[in-house]
Amino acid sequence: MLTEDQLHRYARHIVLPEVGGVGQEKLLQSRVLVVGAGGLGAPLLLYLAAAGVGTIGVVDDDAVDLSNLQRQVIHATDRIGMPKVDSAAEAVAAVNPGVRLVTHPTRLDAGNAAGLIAGYDVIADGSDNFETRFTLNDACHAAGKTLVAAALLRFEGQLATFKSGLDPALPCYRCLYPSPPPPGVVPSCAEGGVLGALAGTMGSLQATEILKEAMGIGESLAGHLLIYDALTTTVRKMALKRNPRCATCGDG
Repeated sequence: MLTEDQLHRYARHIVLPEVGGVGQEKLLQSRVLVVGAGGLGAPLLLYLAAAGVGTIGVVDDDAVDLSNLQRQVIHATDRIGMPKVDSAAEAVAAVNPGVRLVTHPTRLDAGNAAGLIAGYDVIADGSDNFETRFTLNDACHAAGKTLVAAALLRFEGQLATFKSGLDPALPCYRCLYPSPPPPGVVPSCAEGGVLGALAGTMGSLQATEILKEAMGIGESLAGHLLIYDALTTTVRKMALKRNPRCATCGDG
């Protein structure tokens, strides 16, 4: 049963017929792993904590830098030099001390991915490099985990949910992007830049999809790609097809 404090804190959730007390209890019992405490992870972590996700894990091996603060709103000027996972933990505790934040001060790779995601229900990809994205996709497919992935560059953001390990008819990330682009083809945020507020937009959308998945409400984004262009204020939702020759989820 929800406590008096929880009933008051989450009242605006509970009054929603689609959520109610049952949905809020699902959130309190859910476990979400956020990979990356940067531009996407910052708003994502704050909204997951505010929503009452019971256990939130965060994976990041970087420290807070002055250049991060233009978009990584979970960090602060007086925490420059602090490990990002510790800075995130401090901010989350201030937002909602009732949730548990587990820090993983490491870089996700092929050697530790399976172990990192094992204890979580939904995985959020907020990373900033293709190596991590492909590794995380493969690990989530193998483990049958729901993966909600977002990416951004300059003025454009992308969002997709992948559940290929749960439903063989659905595509995985490699069905969309079979392999990483050659070095130098896609610039990093440091090279190409990114509008700071765009990180907030995409991180908030990512949080919304994760909350839906955790509660089992609404229409899943699985099987689709959402593309947002901030300069033209346009949103496109495209259907994604499973690639039977995909290296991760294909028939072979």
